[in-house]
Order: sequence, then structure tokens, then C-alpha cells
Amino acid sequence: MGNRGQGAGLKRFDLLVRRVQPLFALGRSGATACCRALGAASLLLMAGSVAVAGECRDDKVTLRGDWGQASFTVELADDEAERNQGLMFRESMPKSAGMLFIYPGPSDRIGFWMKNTLIPLDMVFLDETGTVRRIHVNAIPHDERPIMGGPGIMAVLEINGGLAEVMGITEGSQMRHPAFGKDVAAWPC
Repeated sequence: MGNRGQGAGLKRFDLLVRRVQPLFALGRSGATACCRALGAASLLLMAGSVAVAGECRDDKVTLRGDWGQASFTVELADDEAERNQGLMFRESMPKSAGMLFIYPGPSDRIGFWMKNTLIPLDMVFLDETGTVRRIHVNAIPHDERPIMGGPGIMAVLEINGGLAEVMGITEGSQMRHPAFGKDVAAWPC
């Protein structure tokens, strides 16, 4: 995922490192100056990352919880035809990618199956506030048994199988995306 803001921050950081390296040759006072400069560069880099993380776009979701944060580039499935197709017949998917299924409103009847799906998937079920209510880990390719989300589900994020567990994504985590209305979102745009 190439973010212009973060890339620019890294370039500024690299440039600063090249400029302060000669200060180490000056002994203790040079090393102190170098550490101060590197600290300032780190703050600039973090500020650039925060600005980039603050973006709210249709093609990106960000999840947060006690475990940390994770962002995915997503394809939207927000109409019946796209939701019916989903990720069927895909042979692979980048680890930083997924598909976000968005429904018109909360429902107790949202479920998935893996017919014609070639890769294992994690399904992250979310309510209208963008709060994770259920995670189904490692759905089995071609399995035709229904995987139900439970009550009040409005969106589902599908990512590569096992990734939710590896990253530590848990129930109660919050998603940031424009699909969740500012007036009800747990983590509004």
C-alpha cells in the first residue's frame, strides 16, 4: 500500500539521518545533537502516518482494538450482484487486501458460504456502528454450509484465512469506513 504522505515522511527521515550521521564523529555532544534530530524526525514521520491513517476512503478500512491497528485496501460489495459474486473464483488475494460487504441496514439473516471460493477466508461481521460482533476464522474453500453473522449485522469484511487471528483482531474491535454513519459510528470518519 503506497501512501504518499508516509513515503514523503520516510524520505524526510532518510535525508535527516544522512545529514546528522557526521555529528557522531564529534563525540558526545555530536551524538546528543544527533539523537535530538532523530527524535524530531521520528515525530515528523509519525505525524505523516497519523495524517495518512486519518483518511477515510471507500477503498480502505482500518480496524483498531486493544491489539493495535490494521488497514486493508478493500473492494466494495454494496449491491446485490456484487455481494452474490464476492470473492468467488479468486486464486489469491494480497495480505493487505479484502472485500467489504455492505448491506442497506442491520439484519439478523446475513450469512455466507464458500461455494466456488478457492481460498480460505476470515469473515469479520460488523454491526451498524462498525463494531466487530463475530469473527469466523479460516472458512473452508468450497464449503456449502452457511456461516451466519448473528443479530444486527450490517457489514462483513473478508480477508485471507487466519489473518484475523495472527493480527489479534477480536470481537469489540472497531472499523473506520465511510459506510458507517458519523452519527452512529463507534470510530467515525
